[in-house]
This record gives sequence, structure tokens and C-alpha cells, in this order.
Amino acid sequence: MSDYLKKISLSNFFLILAIFLLDRISKIYVIDQSKKSLSNNLFLSDYLNISLMWNEGIAFGLFAFDESFFYNFITILIIMVIIIVFFMILKNKGYKKYSLILILGGALGNLYDRIFFGAVPDFIDFHIGDFHWFVFNVADIFISIGVIIMILSEFMVTKTSNEEL
Repeated sequence: MSDYLKKISLSNFFLILAIFLLDRISKIYVIDQSKKSLSNNLFLSDYLNISLMWNEGIAFGLFAFDESFFYNFITILIIMVIIIVFFMILKNKGYKKYSLILILGGALGNLYDRIFFGAVPDFIDFHIGDFHWFVFNVADIFISIGVIIMILSEFMVTKTSNEEL
């Protein structure tokens, strides 16, 4: 393997690690502050609340189950998706590769919590009046940005392909 390829692989690893650590640090901080204040509501404003809640479902609290079988099934499914994303990173380049790296970094952060805590701590709550968006965390931000970049890159590839015809 050439030095250039090693640098690319090492930089990709450090980007994934940075996303994972940023997510872990933010979650540890919020959990610690919640324990110190004895409240899950750490910051409240007109548009943003920092309120800790434990998500046993998947993205944005969807499909939360009380049954451990379903929780374990979803966790196994997430592990399989993470493995697929890893191999897709190896096969892709450009925007698609970096979008997958963002998704992988965020997914690993949330998987860590699912395995070690049995739930994912979500705490960012955007709202306008009584309308609240789904509560999310830093890992969810990177996953969402990765998905948006992937969708946009697919539109660019499709548009370029159509223009060449």
C-alpha cells in the first residue's frame, strides 16, 4: 500500500474517531450535569432545550420497545448495517465516502450507548412554541449530515449522467 493510501485510511480513521469522541464527550457531559442538578432539564430557552432522555428505539426515538427481544434484534440489525457501511466506505470515494464516514462515526457512538447503557442518551430539543422536533444527540447530527450529503451527491451524479447523454 502506498504512503498516500495509508494517509487517506489513517485520516478516515481519525475522522471516525473524532466523531465518536465528540459524541461520547457530549453525552458524558450532559449525563454528568443531569446527575449533579438532579434534573433532566439542563437548559431551557425559547427555541432550544438541553433535556436528557434515554432512547431505547432507533433514530429519534422511533420504534422504542419494552421487549428485550426486539431491542436486541434492532441492535443486531444496527451492527449489520454498520458492517455494510464500513465495506461501502472501502469501495467508495469522494463525497459518498465522506458521507458514509460521517454516518459510521455517528452510528458507532449510538451503538456504544445501546450496548453499554441499554439506551441512547438524547438531549438536544429544538422547538418553536409547543411544537418540538425529535430529541437527538451529536451522533444523530453526523448521521443526518452524512445522509443529506449522500442524497445530494446522488442527485449530482444523476444530473451529470443525464447531461452526458
